[in-house]
Amino acid sequence: MLFSSVVFVCAFFPLFFALYYVMPSRTAKNILLLVFSLIFYAWGKIVNLPLLIAAAFIGWAGGLAIDYFRRREMPVAVKTSLAVTVALLLGMLGAYKYLGFIAENINLLFGLDIAVPEIELPIGISFFTFQILSYVLDVYRKDVAAQKNFYIVAVYLCAFPQLIAGPVVRYSTVETELTEREVSLDDVYAGVRRFIVGLAKKVLIANTVATAADGIFSYDPASCGIVAAWIGALAYAVQIYFDFSGYSDMAIGMGRMMGFHYLENFDDPYTAVSVTDFWRRWHISMSTFFRDYLYIPLGGNRVSKPRWITNIFVVWALTGLWHGAAWNFVLWGVYFGALLVLEKLFWGKAIEKIPVARNLYTLLTVTVGWVLFRSETLADAMDRLYAMAGGYGLGTGKINYTIILERSNVGGMFIIAMAAGVVLSAGLGKWAAQKIDGITAAAKRSAVECVGCVLSFGLLLLSVASVASGAYNPFIYFQF
Repeated sequence: MLFSSVVFVCAFFPLFFALYYVMPSRTAKNILLLVFSLIFYAWGKIVNLPLLIAAAFIGWAGGLAIDYFRRREMPVAVKTSLAVTVALLLGMLGAYKYLGFIAENINLLFGLDIAVPEIELPIGISFFTFQILSYVLDVYRKDVAAQKNFYIVAVYLCAFPQLIAGPVVRYSTVETELTEREVSLDDVYAGVRRFIVGLAKKVLIANTVATAADGIFSYDPASCGIVAAWIGALAYAVQIYFDFSGYSDMAIGMGRMMGFHYLENFDDPYTAVSVTDFWRRWHISMSTFFRDYLYIPLGGNRVSKPRWITNIFVVWALTGLWHGAAWNFVLWGVYFGALLVLEKLFWGKAIEKIPVARNLYTLLTVTVGWVLFRSETLADAMDRLYAMAGGYGLGTGKINYTIILERSNVGGMFIIAMAAGVVLSAGLGKWAAQKIDGITAAAKRSAVECVGCVLSFGLLLLSVASVASGAYNPFIYFQF
């Protein structure tokens, strides 16, 4: 079920919250949340529901085992419990996501004919696997206490706002709220507005520019040429940001309406002044997961330079693999790892001295990275980058910038959506929020709030109208 679907916006969402607010206790609210979350996950394919429940059970049991053996001062058993739990969770992820990739590459490498299994990837498996892993690892590191009630762990993992595409919620950030949260009118108001903003980002901007981006990426790069290749890359850069940050906004907004305060997942990443800065701002819950549970345990930057470089490349290669079982994702990760190393060792200080150039440099390198990310294969990615470099000139066929006008429902709306995307990506939202926060006069503040309510209502109407049009465009990160 999509947040941006008619069923969710007009039926599931209103019904859940109507029931949620009449529940007499937090336990009743949690049970309702769990039931609706399981329905939400099973909506598309019920056969994958046992996998989600199994992940919750393995994490819960692993946490209890670690706690049990620690209290009895049995360190070997503690480490064994951790190893078994992590192996089960990663094994489950690997079987569904990487088995075909491994078999395919073994066949290519050794000339074998191993049958490549065709396993449909359960939606959101990378996200919920990492989330329950973070819980188990935090129990092992004594950052949180093991939760004795299975249903609490299940609510933590399965809560539908963040289940499919994050943010990857740390148990420590919601531990108290799982059992003691309160919901105020301010929470509901802020949550509703945040949800509307996220919905508008997805259906009004991301879906609109996606029509052009998907169209251009579906054509042979040699036919597109330099103009269309760049338009496609830039359109995808706008699409993926508003698609993913829109989902995060909706998740954070719905969580707020329930009394949960999920951490931010984006911080105006396209205003970053370096690639290092970009990854402090983009998909923050994922980057901090790899930092805290892999990079720092490997030694982080406290080791020798060769070891540090190795750590960076290991972490980023695995980051790429987390996104997808394909070599273009591995290259995408290695590419960003290389940029981080080069910034640290060579040109990072120099870029800081040129304010305008540093942002353009960041946008250029990130856009190149998105081409690696979006392309179907590694060969296709190289071909598209060649087209962007002018290798095919203006293209071998008629396909150029005119593709944007030729595709249905594109043209003027694409230009408007791209313009809105560029302006909003430049940090306008944060700037406006800071200006509003600076208003102290009660009358002016009330006027601003009224205008905000009217704008939110207008965005909601436009978004619902777009949703009702029936266009299907799933969130990009659902595939992970």
